[in-house]
Amino acid sequence: MKPESLVPFDHPLSEHFYTWLVDSKYEDPRQVFQLQSGVLGISGDGLGYLATRREFENYHLSLEFLWGNRNWTWGDRLGKARDSGVFLHATGPDGNSHDGNGAFMAAIECNVFQGAVGDFLLIRGDDSTGQLIAPELDVEVTGEMDAEGWPTYQPGGKVKRLSRWGRVNHRYKSAQWKDQIDFRVNGDPCIHGAWNRLECRCVDRQILIFVNGFLVNKAVNVWPSHGKILLQCEGSEIFYRNMSIRCL
Repeated sequence: MKPESLVPFDHPLSEHFYTWLVDSKYEDPRQVFQLQSGVLGISGDGLGYLATRREFENYHLSLEFLWGNRNWTWGDRLGKARDSGVFLHATGPDGNSHDGNGAFMAAIECNVFQGAVGDFLLIRGDDSTGQLIAPELDVEVTGEMDAEGWPTYQPGGKVKRLSRWGRVNHRYKSAQWKDQIDFRVNGDPCIHGAWNRLECRCVDRQILIFVNGFLVNKAVNVWPSHGKILLQCEGSEIFYRNMSIRCL
């Protein structure tokens, strides 16, 4: 069940994680990030992230997530699909992303977005000298593009290289996907209104994404190949639990 009351995020995780919000930087005056009994709550009241203090390479990230009830004007989420993400191989200074006016970091994002959990997003940013950080990856895809011109993962499909920015839809994503609240269709591995398990296996410049045990996306020749792990705040309430990072 969703926790009804949470305490401010502080000591239990602060040795290994820190918070960032685009408007208040390393401070969290609205208590966006809160923790109780092993459940991390992200209220959605802002744009930013919870970040690991160290960088990781060759690892298996596993966690469970549950959508909350509230969307905010942050990220233009009112009346729209609940949105968050897990950023992999995040690199550069905090708040360096072109997305969100510096709310995030350059990275390969695993989308945690209703109807689109497991999509890859390439998030551009700038390093400390102002030079572009442009993520890249190769993926096997179908022969068709979606309405916005982006490919969909298909094992054994044609190899396509994405660079700088873009999206790779997960293999079960509906062609009728819409950015609307609680969007769902039959065949989506996510279970509506329940805890769902997300796994990101990152090894030898590959990223494999599993949702409730189903392989939904895979990329190879990924760059950057290491970095921090971020749990995104993008205008939607979400809860995380049972998070583990196992180095390989």
